[in-house]
Amino acid sequence: MKEDFLHYLWKFKKFDTLNLKTFNGEEITIVTVGQYLELAGPDFFNAQITIANQKWAGNVEIHLKSSDWYVHHHEQDSGYENVILHVVWEHDTEVFRSNNSEIPVLELKKYVDKATLENYQSLMAPKSWIFCEKQINKIDGFVFKNWQERLFFERLERKAKSIFDLLEQTNHDWEAVLFCLLAKNFGLNTNGELFFKMAVNIPFSVLRKESFEIENLEALIFGTAGLLDSDKEDTYFKDLKFRYFYLIHKYQLEQGGQAPVQFFKHRPDNFPTIRLSQLANLYHSQVHLFSKISVLNSLKSSYDLFQVSASEYWLNHYQFDKESPKKRKSLSKSFIDLIVINTILPLQFAFAKSKGEEISEDLIRLLEEVSPEKNAIIDKFKSFGVLAASAFDTQSLLQLKMEYCNAGKCLECAVGMELLKKN
Repeated sequence: MKEDFLHYLWKFKKFDTLNLKTFNGEEITIVTVGQYLELAGPDFFNAQITIANQKWAGNVEIHLKSSDWYVHHHEQDSGYENVILHVVWEHDTEVFRSNNSEIPVLELKKYVDKATLENYQSLMAPKSWIFCEKQINKIDGFVFKNWQERLFFERLERKAKSIFDLLEQTNHDWEAVLFCLLAKNFGLNTNGELFFKMAVNIPFSVLRKESFEIENLEALIFGTAGLLDSDKEDTYFKDLKFRYFYLIHKYQLEQGGQAPVQFFKHRPDNFPTIRLSQLANLYHSQVHLFSKISVLNSLKSSYDLFQVSASEYWLNHYQFDKESPKKRKSLSKSFIDLIVINTILPLQFAFAKSKGEEISEDLIRLLEEVSPEKNAIIDKFKSFGVLAASAFDTQSLLQLKMEYCNAGKCLECAVGMELLKKN
């Protein structure tokens, strides 16, 4: 039994919904199951459920056992405070919110019939994740290593194309390109595109001129990102908003206008306010950043260059108008690793390519210093005996899965060709 099966049952209501009761015997009526987001946090967002004639709106969390709540440390995460129903296959312990109120539990196994279980296993069981999953770990190491290098540079070529397109839009200003790429990186998956649009909308010449005063930089970045659109009593917020309107008037810039950045599903250290302040402080503390990044050749030098924290205001804030316990918000080594993977290496590759230089070995050497990425694809390869010792391995495996395995291009893959020879 896997948790994703329970997600399927809940999402499509593949159980007896007419006679539902909580484990304590209270009647349940499902109005809406909620939105399945598949991100960090509760499994289903904004569900509507009636329990004992009381209608509730909030989130639904799903586990195999109730005790998994504590195994996953949800009791330490405020993002789970709004869970209105705990759906489990087996109820083995009570779960409480921080105010000591018990979260209602639906034990699902009582309401799922045998036919549904059998039908789901038959319907949803995939033929295979990749065609060579039982043989890939038997490929000769030399062959696989060479194929990894090819995959890695294919991935860099794709990223370089986007960089060259952006270079055309910025009048061949590598510093401006770097700012846009870093902004996207700082936004992670959720806010990456929004941060990128923010960076594109700020003329880099203006950013250069205002980089000597951190408050002006934050005002420009926060305002363009739409974080100064509301009205707040916070003194720092008011100061940034005043500076922002002064700057857009001074430089005749267009005002904001983009979709709001997202706080939902983020841990506080990844809140857009914190990441944008760190980005502003990076450009406040580092002059001619591209020239420094273009020659980085070790992970340690990358860590040294990106030793940056959010501004003093954010020591005891994650959002405007809301104080929090004091904590310095610095870039972690794991976050800098992402910058190396997604910004520094692609930019170095594209820059060297534009000059006709060959730096392949240097790029591989640097990436082999970076810890392997952690995600579902890498975990799946690991289950087949394909281990990743560094980010070089994980980047090549991601390229393999996305561009070859998913597309069924086995006859264009070195692994597939090698297996054909053996057969």
